[in-house]
Amino acid sequence: MKTILNVIWLFLSGFWLFLAYLAAGALLCITIIGIPFGVASFRIGAYALWPFGRTTVERRDAGAPSCVGNVLWLVLAGWWLALAHVVTGVLLCITIIGIPFGIANFKLIPVSLLPLGREIVPTDQPFSSRW
Repeated sequence: MKTILNVIWLFLSGFWLFLAYLAAGALLCITIIGIPFGVASFRIGAYALWPFGRTTVERRDAGAPSCVGNVLWLVLAGWWLALAHVVTGVLLCITIIGIPFGIANFKLIPVSLLPLGREIVPTDQPFSSRW
């Protein structure tokens, strides 16, 4: 079932989200300071391309730099991305067919708010994160 949902998601919105996060990541990687944010954007883009069957978990080895980076990300870009995912998720949930895709948009909110210090894992192995 998750494969069917992922294929439909890919054609409806996943590919466009992936391209947007890819472009943002490329722009962020222009400066040395922006490279961690660019890598996070690439990771979110890969997750947005194929979200069903995967989830995010916190990395236990993420330290203070991830926290500082997340604060910067939240202030500069995170809340805009989260707001866009909320609006898109609500609009997708208007129809019965769009409900799974709206939920997938809601699933992207935490990682779009605070992407650093998180890892994307399959849903059948949510605790396989590095300790």
